[in-house]
Amino acid sequence: MQKALKKYAAFFTLPTLLAFAVAFLAPFLIGIYLSFTKFSTITDAQWVGFGNYAKAFEQGGDFLHSLGFTACFAAITIVSINGIAFLFALMLTRKLRGTNFFRTVFFMPNLIGGIVLGYIWQLILNGVLYHVGQTVISDATYGFWGLVVLVNWQMIGYMMVIYIAGIQNVPQDLLDAAAVDGASSGQVLRHVTIPMVMPSITICLFLTLTNSFRLFDQNLALTGGQPGKDSAMLALNIYQTFYGTPGYEGVGQAKAVVFFLLVAGIALLQLRLTKRKEVEA
Repeated sequence: MQKALKKYAAFFTLPTLLAFAVAFLAPFLIGIYLSFTKFSTITDAQWVGFGNYAKAFEQGGDFLHSLGFTACFAAITIVSINGIAFLFALMLTRKLRGTNFFRTVFFMPNLIGGIVLGYIWQLILNGVLYHVGQTVISDATYGFWGLVVLVNWQMIGYMMVIYIAGIQNVPQDLLDAAAVDGASSGQVLRHVTIPMVMPSITICLFLTLTNSFRLFDQNLALTGGQPGKDSAMLALNIYQTFYGTPGYEGVGQAKAVVFFLLVAGIALLQLRLTKRKEVEA
């Protein structure tokens, strides 16, 4: 049976491999090539070497500013989303009335599109800031914390569901043994629950990290990078460079390559570090 499956494995995997090559691999390789050229269309690309990469970091310093803005945003949202989601998961895995209702309510914001969320929160935040004579685009600080609130509201429920699944899979025998040994609830949480939930923590950290760095539609709808480009995150900065600055398509492509390498490197490092702490049930 296994020999028969191996015989036809290539036949069944070929369509997927072709789709991957056409839809991802080929555009990715072409994009790397274009990052070393000056172009308006693929057919008129002219080789400029590393000139685009130099311009990416020289162009008014906006790319480095967006990098710092995004890094601060990611650091805050990763901690806040996972901390609050884990706390909610602990609360909703206890035998309390209405837990299924609250799970559904907390998860629902994740079903709303980012553009819609951006405009909704823009109205809410501008309504609040109106009382102090400001708007969400008056200062990059307002835009920054507005994005933090928006993404927390959107992602906490999603991460909570993953943590609930992990907590519910903690073997009851371990919890009973810890109780017999006289462990406090804090000790059980630290030495039993968290180590056993590490696979869920790995997944949630990966999702929140990559989502924080790749955030685009919420940023576009909420602030559009204003004032100036002070509240533009990396994805929006690349978009504005590529589509908003004629002659800088190659620079935008170079920024995209740097962006990919940065996010991929950080994500792989995070996976490697958290995977080491996972234990088998």
